[in-house]
Amino acid sequence: MTKTAAAALFAACLLHQTAFAQAPLPVAKTQLVPFDVSPFPYRGEIPGEGKPFLDVVSGERRGHTAPRGGVYWEDVTYSDRRVLLAIPRGFDARRPALIVVFFHGNLATLTRDVRNRQHVPHQLAESGLNAVLVAPQFAVDAPDSSGGRFWEPGVFRQFLAEAAGRLARLHGHPRTRELFEIAPVVLVAYSGGYNPAAFALAVGGASERIRGVILLDGLYAELDKFADWLVQRPPAFFVSVYGPSARQENADLQRLFTARGVPFHTALPPRLTAGSVSFFDVGNDVRHNDFVTHAWVNDPLKVLLARIPGSPRSGRAPPAKR
Repeated sequence: MTKTAAAALFAACLLHQTAFAQAPLPVAKTQLVPFDVSPFPYRGEIPGEGKPFLDVVSGERRGHTAPRGGVYWEDVTYSDRRVLLAIPRGFDARRPALIVVFFHGNLATLTRDVRNRQHVPHQLAESGLNAVLVAPQFAVDAPDSSGGRFWEPGVFRQFLAEAAGRLARLHGHPRTRELFEIAPVVLVAYSGGYNPAAFALAVGGASERIRGVILLDGLYAELDKFADWLVQRPPAFFVSVYGPSARQENADLQRLFTARGVPFHTALPPRLTAGSVSFFDVGNDVRHNDFVTHAWVNDPLKVLLARIPGSPRSGRAPPAKR
């Protein structure tokens, strides 16, 4: 048994010894919460470039020159500290649980896109996984994949620590914090979310908690960071589902895996088990902007999450300790 699994078992035993969680959560709970530890604001440097992220000054305003051109201002684009939290109806703190961390793509907001258009909380709920959602806001409605403070060593670990307390408050009982503090994490990145995902794996300081990585048309750079993480052979799965826009990068990563001795499959496995590495090309007919809702199937995130074994939301819960 790994240290993470042992810690999860210990936390579950503590929860059983209390009387608070006698039934699954009767209603779904969703909230936008400002975090102290968030990707933005960020006033550090761009990794590997040695220049400040905020490289434009106009009076009291600071801005960033985006890679695709144009200046985006800190007060409009890089100052939203909010994180979308969601706990589905039926979530059971007595059962093994996961935290799904979702990194959105470019030109997105948490309400308009992650919640209302891509239905990420709904897809998680429909998957049947006994899991909660944590989705931070990155650049607000801008063509920018910057990771912000997630570029800094250890910040992703700090973010997860804060998320534990915030989730416990949303759940309604403070003792659930013990569960959320050690629950394994599934990291999902769509499109430009690849950048903060790569840095979360490389320098985030929470590798021991990562149970799996799901890329949804989300591999455009930082291939070495994904490869380095997998070469270490963590007890986690990796799956990249992609279309034409990310096909070349996925082919390059497959070659890199081959060179580094990482075995992989080019089809989706029936179960996303520890150590499995999979690539799946959906063909040419899927629009990148629709990928989270309409890929090779409708609601692809729901389908993938449903393939994670060991954490079902329904079924007979473990008996309470007496």
